[in-house]
Amino acid sequence: MSTNSPATPEPPHDCLICPRLVAYRAENRATHPDWWNAPVPGFGDPAAWLCIVGLAPGVTGANRTGRPFTGDFAGTLLYATLDKFGLSEGQFDARADDGLRLKGSFISNSVRCVPPQNKPEVAEIHACRPFLAGQLAALPNLKVVLALGAIAHQSALKALGGKLPKHRFAHAAVHRLHTGITLVDSYHCSRYNTNTGRLTAAMFEDAFAATIAAR
Repeated sequence: MSTNSPATPEPPHDCLICPRLVAYRAENRATHPDWWNAPVPGFGDPAAWLCIVGLAPGVTGANRTGRPFTGDFAGTLLYATLDKFGLSEGQFDARADDGLRLKGSFISNSVRCVPPQNKPEVAEIHACRPFLAGQLAALPNLKVVLALGAIAHQSALKALGGKLPKHRFAHAAVHRLHTGITLVDSYHCSRYNTNTGRLTAAMFEDAFAATIAAR
């Protein structure tokens, strides 16, 4: 694993908070003992001004590799866009040991363990939110959070102390919070969203451009 990560509050490797996720993790571990199969820690620059918040690890992506958005389609688009905006250095090779480093940016998830069908339950999102809040608080230079999808928007907003009725999710929307942090939204860069045309590479870059402008 890359050491390009700060010492932030993380769930233990064998976190037992969410029984359904614990059972699914054990099922994957039995089938694929060589996979990460544990809560996936955040990854990025300890001095980041930007934190990107996703939904949860993908079963054959981050749950396999141990690094957010690494090993699945969503990561290919995300890391290519980070590179285009100068927020990473090195070559992304879809492996946790590929040597990629993030510059001024950090990546986390609303839920740290892989959920069945990639659909975390409300209680699991709530249970994992303290880890997200702790991670955001541990980034001393944080100015902007980019939420990928409505669930990430809701979880990040609550972790930052914002109120949902005042800040509704919309692609490329910019929400300036009373805490001084700005929240920017994007549709999630999942294969489903890109295959259906809900999100294009150009639209994703629009969200990143709004993020840079909000800095």
